Amino acid sequence: PQLTLTLREFCERGECHAEFVIKLVGYGIIEPVEDLPEARQWRFDLASLARLRKARRLQRDLKMNLPGLAMSLELLDEVQQMRREVDRLNQQLRQLTGEW
Repeated sequence: PQLTLTLREFCERGECHAEFVIKLVGYGIIEPVEDLPEARQWRFDLASLARLRKARRLQRDLKMNLPGLAMSLELLDEVQQMRREVDRLNQQLRQLTGEW
């Protein structure tokens, strides 16, 4: 079973207030593990914690608002996904050409 954190634990580890987390969920920047109606029942995984920390860094360093954070993180996710795909294709190409 994966480790999950309560909203309180998530805020403590992410060094932020619950209101900020609730706003991030509202903008789709992070998502609780289960879609429960009440925020105090939400639980978050470690991937969400890493994303929270990244969002806080962007907001602090670049003074981004929440819509800007949402768009930036989505674009960063796409770049990461494209890099993985390029790596996978390069590996296939090396196998086909016999290069290692």
